[in-house]
Amino acid sequence: MTPLRQRMIEDLTIRGLAQNTIDTYIGAVVRFARYFGRSPERLGKEHVRAFQVHLACDKHVSTGTLNIYVSALRFLYTITLAKDWDIKSIPYAKTPKKIPTVLRQDEVLRLFAGITNLKHRAIVMTTYAAGLRASEVARLRICDIDSRRMLIHVRQGKGAKDRLVPLAQALLEPLRAYYRAYRPNEWLFPGQDGKRHINSRSVYRVLSDAAASAIGKRISPHTLRHSCATHLLEVGVNIRVVQGFLGHRRLSSTDRYSHVSRDQITATKSPLDLITDVT
Repeated sequence: MTPLRQRMIEDLTIRGLAQNTIDTYIGAVVRFARYFGRSPERLGKEHVRAFQVHLACDKHVSTGTLNIYVSALRFLYTITLAKDWDIKSIPYAKTPKKIPTVLRQDEVLRLFAGITNLKHRAIVMTTYAAGLRASEVARLRICDIDSRRMLIHVRQGKGAKDRLVPLAQALLEPLRAYYRAYRPNEWLFPGQDGKRHINSRSVYRVLSDAAASAIGKRISPHTLRHSCATHLLEVGVNIRVVQGFLGHRRLSSTDRYSHVSRDQITATKSPLDLITDVT
């Protein structure tokens, strides 16, 4: 490991960034350095700009992916290398606002019914029931499931925050059936070696494969998180409650789900119908 990489990892760690974020940032900087075949210490603003052009015009990466590189390079040059740069010289790409993909409730039930593997079914049901991110469901420990108080303790979610979410009554039996069959020790969903938790990529793969087979769609854990939030709003749960449920720091992050509530949209009359009703 180079001294520069070690220093950046230390800088990220002492600021309390999650391990997934650290790995992502380091990976982005490594790919940046490999593109030019030189250490980032010997590269400047024009190299950063050229790399952004390469990602956007040659690789056609999404704005979300491009902005991950921007965040990583901003951190590298302004914090680790302490360059006296105008931070705006490494601009973020404007992210288009899209309506999140949301499953219907009957699709969610078909998804569950189509999973025969007890561990996979427990992972998918927990993700939806608690509105968890892939990393959050992967890092659950057995002690985080509090069946006495009917709560799930989500530890160190995004932004290094803990939160409590309801433990669904309908989730208890699938979790117990899974536990009886697999007898996990510490982690609720251990990886193959049994000593560490399952990784986030495995959660993505489990869900993607299950959804393709059960409902004919390619979805991600965030699709279930979107669906969880939307379904809560559709039955009238206060948006502030949903905000806490999902662990959003800003209400604006939760507010976008209010725009995709299918029941609210279909219950609203078009202006054309209002006019014709009058006539």
